[in-house]
Amino acid sequence: MVATFIVYDELDRCPYLAGHVARLPLRVPARPLTRSEVDAALAAGDRRQGVFLYRPSCPACRACEPIRLPVAGFQPSATHRRTLRAGDARFRLEVGRPVADEQRAALYARHKWGRGLTTAEDQEETTDVETYAAFLVETCCESVEFALYDGDRLVSVAVADRGDQSLSAVYCCFDPEYQRYSPGTYTILKQWQYCAAEGLEHLYLGLYVADSAHLSYKATFRPHERRIDGAWQRFDRVGGAQAPGEARAS
Repeated sequence: MVATFIVYDELDRCPYLAGHVARLPLRVPARPLTRSEVDAALAAGDRRQGVFLYRPSCPACRACEPIRLPVAGFQPSATHRRTLRAGDARFRLEVGRPVADEQRAALYARHKWGRGLTTAEDQEETTDVETYAAFLVETCCESVEFALYDGDRLVSVAVADRGDQSLSAVYCCFDPEYQRYSPGTYTILKQWQYCAAEGLEHLYLGLYVADSAHLSYKATFRPHERRIDGAWQRFDRVGGAQAPGEARAS
């Protein structure tokens, strides 16, 4: 695994749970990661933000659990199938290299405000092209953009990182006016289809936090695996894991 260097390691307010203190050390790799190194970093619980890798190391909380789908074993629910049909009928999907422009930066800003993801503490932050690029487009590995269009209108952008045997969903933003079409869920399902077509083993969905309204929905994708106490455990139903002896080591 390539060497990484810690560039930030301070206690801060938790971005997922109000009133909690978080520790999310940022590490920068010595060089861009290869696809196999991306696989290893994801299996160890790493996430990416810009050119940095991070892994929750909070002093008094273990609520964050990395979550991934076994591509071959995932079974879309009836709701997922309806979302796919509606999205396929409405949207045009373009897959390519991540782009930073004013259109995407504005979409990201509308998503944060419309979904209540921007707090009073964030009001001084700007969401311009440079900010958007630093968050999603500047990267330490190979990344892919999934863009949804309604006609010529860009309604959703998702960025994912590509490994040799995995795809990692980094972030998805969408126009709140299209919320009734569940573009976030739809994009995950299209990423799953992409993984199946590419022969990939896992689709990583980031962090699952049971008490976070914005992250708990990930448990509806089943079966899935969550990394708990250093090992990947399979969950076939809501709230139910398989026997401990069947847990998969990372």
